[in-house]
Amino acid sequence: MKAEHNELITRVGPGTPCGQLMRKYWQPIALVDEFDPRFDPAMDKRPVKPVRSLGQDMVLFRDNQGAWGLIDRGCPHRGADMGYARYEDDGLRCPFHGWKFSTSGECTDTPGEPAGSHLCKHVRARNYPVQERSGVVFAWLGDEGSVPPPLPALDCLTAPGTHTFAFKGLWNCNWLQAFEVGIDPVHASFLHRFFNDETLDAAYGRQFRGASLGVLNGERVPMTKVMREFCQPDIQFESTDLGWRLNTQRRLNDELTHVRVTQAIFPNTFVIPLSETITITQMHMAVDDTHNYWYAFFTSFADPLDKEAMRNQRLEAVSLPDYIPKSGQHNNWGFNAEEQRTATFLGMGESDINVHDQWACESMGAIQDRTQEHLGTSDKVIMANRRMLIKAIESVQAGGPAPGLANPVVAGSRHGPDTVDGIAPSSDTASWWQNAVAKKRADAPWPAAINN
Repeated sequence: MKAEHNELITRVGPGTPCGQLMRKYWQPIALVDEFDPRFDPAMDKRPVKPVRSLGQDMVLFRDNQGAWGLIDRGCPHRGADMGYARYEDDGLRCPFHGWKFSTSGECTDTPGEPAGSHLCKHVRARNYPVQERSGVVFAWLGDEGSVPPPLPALDCLTAPGTHTFAFKGLWNCNWLQAFEVGIDPVHASFLHRFFNDETLDAAYGRQFRGASLGVLNGERVPMTKVMREFCQPDIQFESTDLGWRLNTQRRLNDELTHVRVTQAIFPNTFVIPLSETITITQMHMAVDDTHNYWYAFFTSFADPLDKEAMRNQRLEAVSLPDYIPKSGQHNNWGFNAEEQRTATFLGMGESDINVHDQWACESMGAIQDRTQEHLGTSDKVIMANRRMLIKAIESVQAGGPAPGLANPVVAGSRHGPDTVDGIAPSSDTASWWQNAVAKKRADAPWPAAINN
């Protein structure tokens, strides 16, 4: 890749071509949990949180009616930091001169001005549309006055709260290299290789460790076994309204093939199976050019999720209130040479594979230098996605449309999208995975069916 193209597809700040494209899509801005005093006691009296997305600094807050507000961090008066604003039940008041702003950005009080002043009518804080869904607050950072598309009608945002759970974590690297891990089918056979399988029932909610591919010869087959023993998959992919559908097949023998269908949702989301009945929708929100938060939505098509168990399991790996991983370059991501020799291919723990992905992404550098890559056949989806990204940036720069969920028709339509992981008859893998998805949706206790 040329250096100028690498710059083009990684820089997301205000005024950059890729940043302009990314502002055509809703971005996750915070977990609702971040405003829960159980996890951040400061929120008990002051539900105000500075946030950063696409290189912009803002303040997210919630008034006493439960309405969310997202405004620029600099006060419209003289630019003082609204991250330190006084919280009042119906808005934020700047400590510099007492100017007050509502969740809609309206200036409601300028107490230092002369009596009868109408200055408030001419001043607004730049505010951004926000929506809460599935435990996450989403923000629209598009041009002021522009109309956002609907929040996407994805499974993770339409399933009931009992069947969804969201979490996040910060990575010290560019958003694109983090996203590209999720559309790389081969890395799981190496980066997430475990030398021994464990009891599936003892690994609730843990990626790969708790995943079964179904029943073979009367026994549930751990995903870890197939990933370990079959590391040269056949990767097929096709374009969809959302981005790409990946169909990765590992032929076990003449009769049986492991089929894993995943989805890439342009520009920064992928959907993968966690187990036979739970999917993960992961969005990589660019904080700025060199940091990103992954937001993972778990969606169950069977039993309600044990949110407390899943949350507590993941809280062990991060520091609150900002969800910063406890492992990182500062402690070599927890690397253990003996573990690498005897237990895992990487040597960075068996309980949380996010650390594995974190190492792969952060160790590339803050912004990966793609001019030094040597890509292979197994990277064909990554190459296709980069071409799509460049084409989309060029379209928006020329005044044209952005693809996928930036289109209101696409965003407002139920797409799922579908994922599956299991063992199929080699003679007809296509019918198998489509039937498996249809059954999963038909058996779901919530309206998961999609009428295409």
